Amino acid sequence: MLGMESSSRTRRTRRRFTEEFRAGAVRLVLDEGRTIGGVARELDLTASSLARWVSQARADRTKGKTGLTTAERESWRGYARRIASCGWIGRS
Repeated sequence: MLGMESSSRTRRTRRRFTEEFRAGAVRLVLDEGRTIGGVARELDLTASSLARWVSQARADRTKGKTGLTTAERESWRGYARRIASCGWIGRS
């Protein structure tokens, strides 16, 4: 089959980035007008990760007008954890 060759690509190990690094990368996109793809290549990031950081920063900067703020997102995660711990998920 075409395109079904054994893949020589290996999965990238998960990396953790400091808040300062993330903020700097986001600043390059939002404040300096650079593209997500260009910044991602320059900093050796995946474009999807940087796009998620930029989207979250936009929501925080607009106080939730463009999406959930970081505080709201954390609050929803807490609700979801509490519901899951009650065992309500999956009951019919």
